[in-house]
Amino acid sequence: MPQVLILGGQGRIGQRLAADLLKYTHAELVLTGRRQRQTGLQDSRVQSLSLDLADQATLIRAIAASDLVIHCAGPFRYRDTSVLSACIQQGVNYLDVSDDRSFTQKALRLRQLAEAAGITAIVNTGVFPGISNSLVRKGVEQLDSAETISLSYVVSGSGGAGVTVMRTTFLGLQEPFLAWLNGNWQAVQPYSERDWINLPVYGRSAVYWFDMPEAYTLAEAFPVQSVITKFGSHPHFYNHLTWVAARLPTALMRRPQVIEFLAQVSHHMTQLSDRLSGIGVAMQASVYGQRQQQPACCQLSFSHAHTATAAAAGTGGIAQFLLSGELEHPGVWSVEQAMPTGLFEQAMQQRALNIEQELLALIR
Repeated sequence: MPQVLILGGQGRIGQRLAADLLKYTHAELVLTGRRQRQTGLQDSRVQSLSLDLADQATLIRAIAASDLVIHCAGPFRYRDTSVLSACIQQGVNYLDVSDDRSFTQKALRLRQLAEAAGITAIVNTGVFPGISNSLVRKGVEQLDSAETISLSYVVSGSGGAGVTVMRTTFLGLQEPFLAWLNGNWQAVQPYSERDWINLPVYGRSAVYWFDMPEAYTLAEAFPVQSVITKFGSHPHFYNHLTWVAARLPTALMRRPQVIEFLAQVSHHMTQLSDRLSGIGVAMQASVYGQRQQQPACCQLSFSHAHTATAAAAGTGGIAQFLLSGELEHPGVWSVEQAMPTGLFEQAMQQRALNIEQELLALIR
C-alpha cells in the first residue's frame, strides 16, 4: 500500500485529512506533530511520529519512506520551501494547504526542478485557496473567453482556527497588497471597498479586499484582466472590528504585543460566538466574460458547515487521484493549473459536496 506522510497531521486540518484519506484511499498514513499524541483515529493504517520540521535529518528520512507528502504544518507565512525541496530531491509527490502569497510564489519558483525530478507538486489545496480555485477553473471553462474573476468568502466565527491563525490575519492587515486589476498589478488596502453578496446559508453578506494567493495564481493561470479576492466574517460585527484593525497606525500594528493582544481577544470572542454561529464557510466564484459572442457570467457557490473538514476534502480529493495515478502533472502548480475539472467534480460528488452553478446572460 502507498504511504502518505502528513506533516502537521495531528492538527485540526491534518486529522480531518487523515480521516478523508482512510475513507477514499488504501494508503497507510504517518501523522506528525512536534509531540507524539493520540489522534483519535483508531485504524491500523495510521501511525504517529514526533517530528520537528527543523530536524532535517529525520524529516528527509520520513519523506524518503513516503509516496506522497502533504504539508499541513502552518502557518505558512513563516515557512520556507525546505519540505518541497526535500520532496524534489527524494522524488516524492507533494501537496500543501498553504494560504500565503509569499510562500506560494517561492514554491512556484521550483517548478522546473520538480519537473526535471518527475514529481507532481500542488500548492494551496485546501478550501480557500483550493476548492475555490477549481470553482474558478470550472467557471472559466463554461465561457468562450474570461475577462474578470471575482472570489468572495465568508467564514463563521473562528472557522475553527486557533490563535495562531488570528495572529497571521492581523499581520496581513498591516500593508497594502498587489491585485491584478485592468491588466496591471495595483496596490489595494486590506479590508477596503466593501461589497454585499448573497451566499448559501448566510444570505446577504459583506466582503472586503483580502490578500489571498489566488490573486496571484489565477492571474498566471488564465488570461483575464482582473482578479478580485474578498473576505468577510459572520456574524457581521466581526467585520467592523477587522476594519478598525486594518486602519490602526502602522507603527502600532508592527508591535508584537499589539498583534498578540488583538489575536487573544479575537480568539476568546470567537470561542463564545462559535457556539451560535458555527464554524462553517461559504464562497462564491463569479467569472465574467463572453459566451456565444454575448456578455455572460458563470457563478458558482459552495458551502460547508465545518471549514477544516472542507479544507480536508479539497486536499483529500487531489491526494486520492495522485495516489491512484489518475493525476500526474510534473512540476509545481496551483490547483487550477493541475486539477482537471472532471476529477474535481468526481471528488466532490464522492464526498457528497454540492456545487451550485448558474450561467447568466448579461445585458450590455
